[in-house]
Amino acid sequence: MDSQETDPHRFRRRLGRLLGAAAATLLAVGAVAMSGGVAHAATTITSNSTGTSNGYFYSFWEQDAGGATMTLGSGSNYQLSWTSASNDVVAGTGWATGSTAPVTYSGTWNCNGNCYLSLYGWTTNPLVEFYITDAYGDYNPSSGDSLLGTVNSDGGTYDLYEHQQVNQPCITGSSCTFEQYWAVRTSQRIGGTITVANIFNAWAALGLNLGTPNYEILATEGYQSSGSSNITVSQGGTTTGGGNTVTVTNPGTQTATVGTAVSKQLSATDSGGASLAYSATGLPAGLSISSSGDITGTPTTAGTSSVTVTAKDSTGATGTTTFTYTVNSSGGTTGGGGGNRNAYQQIAADSYDAASGVTTEAGDGGTVVSLSGPSSYIAFNGVQFGSPGAASVSFRDDNPTAGLNLQVRLGSPSASPACTVYPNGNGTWTLSSNSCYPMPSGTQTVYITSTGAVQINYLVFTQQ
Repeated sequence: MDSQETDPHRFRRRLGRLLGAAAATLLAVGAVAMSGGVAHAATTITSNSTGTSNGYFYSFWEQDAGGATMTLGSGSNYQLSWTSASNDVVAGTGWATGSTAPVTYSGTWNCNGNCYLSLYGWTTNPLVEFYITDAYGDYNPSSGDSLLGTVNSDGGTYDLYEHQQVNQPCITGSSCTFEQYWAVRTSQRIGGTITVANIFNAWAALGLNLGTPNYEILATEGYQSSGSSNITVSQGGTTTGGGNTVTVTNPGTQTATVGTAVSKQLSATDSGGASLAYSATGLPAGLSISSSGDITGTPTTAGTSSVTVTAKDSTGATGTTTFTYTVNSSGGTTGGGGGNRNAYQQIAADSYDAASGVTTEAGDGGTVVSLSGPSSYIAFNGVQFGSPGAASVSFRDDNPTAGLNLQVRLGSPSASPACTVYPNGNGTWTLSSNSCYPMPSGTQTVYITSTGAVQINYLVFTQQ
């Protein structure tokens, strides 16, 4: 993490300057409330403003007036053209209050120099500025920061970074200290669905937590450059075609077990009331989707897949959504595996039922498991906590680096941590413990994740 902004290529922070001290308080309680009003179709904007157009939040800001023009079209569409005379410009449309709903966008984006195309927004408590960047010009916005991890989503890989801003403009004032979270797509694209929850969960797994959502826009940015864009954005995997709008509901992360039959009915709506036919790509082996949207079958292979579901109506209109599907193996070899593990007895790390990015080796008088970092995990099926559940967890671990976290997650490797443990980082085998909240109870599939490289011999939970 950098202590302050030192790279002039980055855009830090135009919109904060627009808001300033007077407008920032208004935005903190509602982004539209502070805006310059409501715009309508084919509205041209050449001065700094925010507001609503056709029910969508918009923002336009340039550092030096006269170099950029934004045109608000029908629906959420916006067109932006700019030259280097603007020095620094950001504009886009979206929502006054952001969310984890998938965002689908389409259009064109032409960049000559230093530009970004990003899903961009803010949260408060904590104050965080975030970017999910799908395309950039001749400067990679992650340059100069340390790679914290990666996440596979929507047919590509996003590199994850954090950067601290000190005494910079923000949505609550003109001189703020806050974190920036970055997800930069390695295979650039212009258009598609961004499964926002996948990125947010990946940040959370690194300890990069977001707060209360403020605004969220699909933003075009240019710094001392020129270019143009024509972008239309929607939420929930919505695509328009043939006169109708189809919206597919994202089901969230799905989990299954090898050899165990599954059935998951998906849903979608059509603005014209037309019937829908479903299809899917990326389903785990053994699963299929019916034309009515029911995912059924028996998984045959453990692993994690990115699944994209499309619903199409009789007019040709389509909608899509993308989510993660994790299939766990059917059972372990030791530690009470196969759905019969006692949470309050030692669970050997090498008895995992599913894993990603790990190795096993001799150590600490037995066999230990090495987690490589944020994208790795081990999973244990059928861990029985009973009621009221586990109050704390302990790991027998060896961690040579201070500052990492070991996390217990229930049901999915991207779920919010139920327990977080902070090993001391002294490079020796020790027992690291911490409390759990909410307390795991009942019977659970337990995922162990880490923010860095660590070795684990065993874990054990305790009751109150």
